[in-house]
Amino acid sequence: MSDHTDYDAIVLAGGAARRLGGADKPALSVGGRPLLDRVLAACPDAARTVVVGPGRPTARPVVHALEDPPGGGPLAALEAGLRHTTAPVVLVLSADLPFLTAATVHHLLAAATAGGSGPGGGAAPRDGAMLRDASGRDQPLVAAYRSGPLRRELARLRAGHGTLAGLPLRALWAELVLERVPDARSTASFDCDTWEDIDAARARIREHGTVLDEWITAVKAELGIELDVDTAALLDLARDAAHGVARPAAPLTTFLIGYAAGQQGRDVQELADRAAALANRWAAEAEETGGAARSGGATGDEAKPAE
Repeated sequence: MSDHTDYDAIVLAGGAARRLGGADKPALSVGGRPLLDRVLAACPDAARTVVVGPGRPTARPVVHALEDPPGGGPLAALEAGLRHTTAPVVLVLSADLPFLTAATVHHLLAAATAGGSGPGGGAAPRDGAMLRDASGRDQPLVAAYRSGPLRRELARLRAGHGTLAGLPLRALWAELVLERVPDARSTASFDCDTWEDIDAARARIREHGTVLDEWITAVKAELGIELDVDTAALLDLARDAAHGVARPAAPLTTFLIGYAAGQQGRDVQELADRAAALANRWAAEAEETGGAARSGGATGDEAKPAE
């Protein structure tokens, strides 16, 4: 997967959150991290990230902006964010997407920058790409837009209505050529509009198949470290250490692997393989020693020839 560093990100973090009783939705915690920080983690390579809404602390530096008038709706917020961007492509996200990933972001960016060359050169060039959930609904706030067409369309709407405040999102993409990127399981597009949604998101991260990855990601974010962790490899290592050495060796060994990787800038998988091999050698020695004892092999004084 290629890196995309020629884009800016705009995260819309305003709104009254009426269905949440007026709670500060972007600050609500899912998996121990605010929803806003979870969204920001999905676009770490944006050249500039603008958060539109009331000022809040964030896990990484962002530019703060506020729509005019405050509470003017998503199009007014989008225009406010655009004023702070210069990249040719703009990623537009809502601040309540707990399961958005960098992989989905990169799929959107790739789709937004693909397409034909226009009149005389094949299909018309795309103006961007947006996610489409499993039910077929378009998700304009999980999308990547070419900044030129996006600015042009917002200016057209402002000229036609005198304001962007209160206009629906669908007015924006009616004249844009957008690729639809399928979200087959409606995971990346899952948003949290109600307390039921928040509860469902909190339950989902604790499911058997995802809880460890979610926990490791949260720990790395809390500690401010960037370290690739192969969960399966480390679990295998912990099992080998517990079996071949002693049960407390498992957490201590995995700690040492992480420490060595961080201090030496080395690959976790390579270090885990070496430690696993060491644990297996310990286990083999224990089995050989036990086998010798069970077979009645002589040791110590018993091995001396009779005098």
